[in-house]
Amino acid sequence: MRMRRVIGIDVHRTFGEVVFWENGRLRHAGRIDMTRTALEGFGKTLLASDEVVLKATGNSIAVSRVLAPFVARVIIANALQVKAIAQAHVKTDKIDAGTLASLQAAGYLPQIWTPDAETERKRRLVARRYQIVRQRTRLKNEVHSILHAHLIPKCPHADLFNARGRAWLAAHQLPDDERATIDRHVRELDRLAEDLALLEREIAQDAIEDSAVNRLMTITGVNLAVAAGIVAAIGDISRFNSPQKLVSYFGLNPRVRQSELGAAHHGRISKVGRSHARAMLVEAAWAAAKAPGPLNAFFVRIRARRGRQIAAVAVARKLTVLCWHLLTKDEDYLWARPALVANKTRAMQLQAGHPQQKGSRRGPAYAYNIKALRDHEMLIAAQAEHSYERFVSQWKPRRPKTGARAPQLGKTK
Repeated sequence: MRMRRVIGIDVHRTFGEVVFWENGRLRHAGRIDMTRTALEGFGKTLLASDEVVLKATGNSIAVSRVLAPFVARVIIANALQVKAIAQAHVKTDKIDAGTLASLQAAGYLPQIWTPDAETERKRRLVARRYQIVRQRTRLKNEVHSILHAHLIPKCPHADLFNARGRAWLAAHQLPDDERATIDRHVRELDRLAEDLALLEREIAQDAIEDSAVNRLMTITGVNLAVAAGIVAAIGDISRFNSPQKLVSYFGLNPRVRQSELGAAHHGRISKVGRSHARAMLVEAAWAAAKAPGPLNAFFVRIRARRGRQIAAVAVARKLTVLCWHLLTKDEDYLWARPALVANKTRAMQLQAGHPQQKGSRRGPAYAYNIKALRDHEMLIAAQAEHSYERFVSQWKPRRPKTGARAPQLGKTK
């Protein structure tokens, strides 16, 4: 009978600490460099039946891909759950590597799903786009802050950074150093706009033939960037057996605290998960809250009790549940507006580099330009919103929570 071996590696930026688990004992094997050459050399010393365990880090997937051809399995562990299971007062790299190997040998290692190369590439594209958008927002906020510091009123144009807005900005007197700062920020915005256009083109080219992205774009408020980001973050929807699992994956589930027989207390959302996907869902929630439909009615109902910010997060959570149902059941959004969806699809095609069709009145995308049809779809969406409101108003009140004080017998109000 061949002896089972589990190799735990505590991965860092430049090196990894290695510990072998063999026959119930741990053996320290020193350090290896985090380079492809060193990892391939280490992999050649392993057995084909070995199991390698890594903790999720920024380079753990790359390490996994290098070692995978040499061993039976490479497992990437959930760092937060490993910390919760094996909390130690004495913490070293050697102890961490041994903990990973011991947990895997005992069958208690919390693993994460490893995406394939194509899904990982799409995740990188979406993450880079999100970073560029954040940089552009930061630069714009700094320009607005300079104007505010010098008592310059709000720009009368829709966008301060389009041609008319820039002409208005150039007409105001500012100190030389502030003017130089604004000019530098505007040049940086133009450069970032070019990078953003290239990324969005690549994302659109991937999304044109992706049925999941096109299906999510039928939801009001969900555009190409949001749909592509959600699909890239999810990967394989079948690994989530319920919508609550997907909500938890995006960190939109509330924290729950309960002690003994007391009532459970629900706090803020956990924010444990893919942060940029969660941010895009909240962005889509704000867009959905401005358009007529059931999502807008839900937003208004929550806003009346909890405020705008909590209502937006609640809509983001509902969007997550909706995405799970659409992707699992292979169905489009029930209250989709066909002309609006066609307009989104045409915009995606133009981003991907498809030729323009100026003056053409053929195809479903042109229908969005017909005001009568657009108003008709808005009317149907408003009717769906009113139907949702009536449905909610007929709900029965909830039963008292566990731990609530029961009415005393023999007393009447």
